[in-house]
Amino acid sequence: MKLLYLNPNSSAHMTDGIVAVARQALPKAEILGWTNHGAPPAIQGPEDGAAAIPGLLAQLPAAREAGADAIVIACFDDVGLDQMRMAAHCPVLGIGQSAFATATLLGLRYSVITTLAVSVPVIEGNIRASGYDTLCRGVRPSGLPVLTVEAGGEEVCQRLADEMRQARDHDQAQAAILGCAGMAGLKAELARRTTLQVIDGVEASARLAAALAQMAV
Repeated sequence: MKLLYLNPNSSAHMTDGIVAVARQALPKAEILGWTNHGAPPAIQGPEDGAAAIPGLLAQLPAAREAGADAIVIACFDDVGLDQMRMAAHCPVLGIGQSAFATATLLGLRYSVITTLAVSVPVIEGNIRASGYDTLCRGVRPSGLPVLTVEAGGEEVCQRLADEMRQARDHDQAQAAILGCAGMAGLKAELARRTTLQVIDGVEASARLAAALAQMAV
């Protein structure tokens, strides 16, 4: 099985981190990671997302040629998901969609911990449009830019842990969804800092993409 992770932004180091997490989640699959060169270095809000879509669509012929069994859009905003689904030869998932679906299937009230406030309306809109809003208790911006989050470190982890604590105490959430692909590598550390179940969209998408690829055969 071959899964292709398309990073909508142009930061290749972020692609590498995403692929590492996906391979850990699904070690028997072949995981590819491609970077959307020419796009913004991080997707922070709808304008960045719109700028990334042409580059994503342009990679679909190569994805077919490479024999991808499923494609995952590796941005929590699920950039271009509808357009990609319509044009791709195989199932296409987003890491945001995968995280919402996982929390919903587990029956867990969840809050999303994301980066900047500019991303909140996009994420909230995606949750409503996908029908996963019943158990959603909120989308919480940490105030941290995407690339700062990806770099990690004590201050970043503490800031995200503070938001998870608010999600638990204020939102009455049972799960915290990591609302940025750059948070995927921080999951283990963040899980140690909270009593909530922590859901990462990169890990969730690997497992769901494998299932859909098998069903699509």
